Amino acid sequence: MADAPPHITAPGRLLSIDIFRGLTMVVMIFVNDLAGVSGLPWWNYHMPGNVNGMTYVDMVYPFFLFVVGLSIPLAITQRLKKDPSLKPLWLHVITRSFSLIVLGYILANAEHGDPARMVVDPNAWAVISLLGAALFLSVYDKNGPHAKLHLWLRFAGLGLVIAMLALFRRTTPDGRVAWFDGSYPEILGLIGYTYLAVCILYIPTRRRLWAPVAWFVALLGLNVAFAAKWITLVSPHHMRLYLWPFGNGAMACITMGGIVTSVIFMGAHRWQGLREKILLGVGFGLTVLAAGWLLAPLGISKNRATPSWGLYCVGAAALLFTLLYWICDVRRHTTWAFFARPAGANTLLTYLLPDIFYFALGWAGISWFDRHLNYGWPGALRSALFTAVILAIAAVLTKWKVRLQL
Repeated sequence: MADAPPHITAPGRLLSIDIFRGLTMVVMIFVNDLAGVSGLPWWNYHMPGNVNGMTYVDMVYPFFLFVVGLSIPLAITQRLKKDPSLKPLWLHVITRSFSLIVLGYILANAEHGDPARMVVDPNAWAVISLLGAALFLSVYDKNGPHAKLHLWLRFAGLGLVIAMLALFRRTTPDGRVAWFDGSYPEILGLIGYTYLAVCILYIPTRRRLWAPVAWFVALLGLNVAFAAKWITLVSPHHMRLYLWPFGNGAMACITMGGIVTSVIFMGAHRWQGLREKILLGVGFGLTVLAAGWLLAPLGISKNRATPSWGLYCVGAAALLFTLLYWICDVRRHTTWAFFARPAGANTLLTYLLPDIFYFALGWAGISWFDRHLNYGWPGALRSALFTAVILAIAAVLTKWKVRLQL
């Protein structure tokens, strides 16, 4: 049977999930811009790969993976309520993953385009590609008076993306002409691969209440096996994700941790009382943190995707979500998060806005920001102001019903 998972109640859109996602986006925009600012204390940057340790910057991407996991059971339930057939669901999963991967490769390769071998400047190529993707992924009114126009806009966006992909050329270090470099799909592409990997595990076992916990433990075991070098046939940092989207297990484990947390708070299990759910959420978070401490001898590193790094992030995210669930969905205190809610509800658009801004500046030949306000606390203030501007633009566009959705 292809009905919805009976253990997910799907009470509608949880405010805590949108706010969690929005807060993660706020910090992500800030730290991405802050990476171009030098002269700040070490904890404002990623920890070097050869050092055992992590900073708050190393936790931002895992938090995003975690919230992807939080949303998966609810999204699948809603889709299966509309259409109980599994074929449209898998088509959606594959299309969404592919779209994220393509966007990731566009962002990862834009800076490597060779202007001498392309018809357009690489910065212009990136802007046009992202705007085409935005036209294709925009949420349109299918039944309104402009439905035909919207359909043509979607086709036009797809055509722009295909044309830009066909035009792209880069020059390799040995002087050869090449197309995309597929070694790194950027954050969006990594999310796409991880989303696909986790859905492969979760969807067939979605009716089993214990399945997310079992998959979480199994993925952790895979991650431990790589970190301990019990598996050495393939380097986890050079895996072909299109053949093995699970990687070394770390990113899929983090996302599955979000699914476990989602089941705790929205699952139709025996512990339905608020106090019981809070205790389960706190218990899960603390247990995962303890497991991360026990596995610390295997290393703590985002670059190496070690088990302790992933577990510390999952534990912290589970505890934070438990707090947000209490504040936002139980106590209904949400006005404090006004600045983050548009980013949480219109995430893809908010994510792409800074990249469009950076590439547009490069296209226009403006390099003022590269030479000014890029050192110390004035640079940090610049990054904070930049984040506020991006959030304001996202809020205005969301109010104008400009939304992107995969």
